[in-house]
Amino acid sequence: MTLPLIAPMLATPGTLPPAAQDARWAYETKQDGQRVIGYLAGDGTLVLRARSGQDITAAYPELHPLGDALGATAAVLDGEVIAPDERGRGDFQRLQSRMGLAHAPGRAARMVAEVPVHLVLFDVLHLAGDPLLRQPYTRRREALTGLGLAGPFWSTPAAITGHGEAALRATREHGLEGLVCKRLDSVYEPGVRSRSWIKIRNIRAVDVVVGGWLPGKGRLAGLPGALLLGQRAAGRLRFVGGVGAGWSDSERTELAALLRADESAVCPFDPVPKVPGAHWVRPRLVGEVRFSTRTRAGMLRQPSWLRLRPDLTPEESAADIPDDLV
Repeated sequence: MTLPLIAPMLATPGTLPPAAQDARWAYETKQDGQRVIGYLAGDGTLVLRARSGQDITAAYPELHPLGDALGATAAVLDGEVIAPDERGRGDFQRLQSRMGLAHAPGRAARMVAEVPVHLVLFDVLHLAGDPLLRQPYTRRREALTGLGLAGPFWSTPAAITGHGEAALRATREHGLEGLVCKRLDSVYEPGVRSRSWIKIRNIRAVDVVVGGWLPGKGRLAGLPGALLLGQRAAGRLRFVGGVGAGWSDSERTELAALLRADESAVCPFDPVPKVPGAHWVRPRLVGEVRFSTRTRAGMLRQPSWLRLRPDLTPEESAADIPDDLV
């Protein structure tokens, strides 16, 4: 069966729904991994596509048997690939060692024993020839649960209806990434960042685009001492500050190589910030930073680097833009 290519629906950053509307929402744990759409053709094959649409199936050979899980029934599934830590929580830094191996199947196969992954399934978009995109979330969830997809490297965790405050508190107590709130009557909107899905992070963090860097001093000579960060708003890359903390030595060395490869004589920020000694780069790297708050002008206060986000494109960094930058 030829299955339709479907872009994943995206959640909007926000807070818990009002208490009076709590019963109209379902709550799922926010996973810290790589979003994928899985295509089971009903002939034993599986294709996994990233948010960009790239075929990343070869990066995760332990997931290939999922192609047989539904027999001759074809399906399109939505989920997230995670690399569980010793407590079963998704660890994005562990996952990064697997994410770049779509074109290196031999190495990917060797990495299965060292860093195994797990696919968390949370939606079904097409099943047995029937499109489910216009069906409400509740019916899609019932259909997904009815498939009984539980295996050594994949599962279908339960969603909770109502009790949002308790669900969010539980994610914090267990050190989880956060919560995704989904309206029970919501249809699936491919490629749309919808208000029908709300994501709540347990840390104050944003995705940013790297537009430049400042050289380090002393033992950091030749390496980046700070990265210059931006977020996209109204078609422009707006400067939101610099970050000089949060890296390991190996991460700093990795960033140095990536920055040299993207070096540019043109500042990508609009307007151009006054940053003496800045080295500009093509705005292609996306990262995530933790911060305390923002200034009135939208600058990040006390930012600390969390990680690179190779699974995101620069355009997707516009998701968390505050009103002062638009």
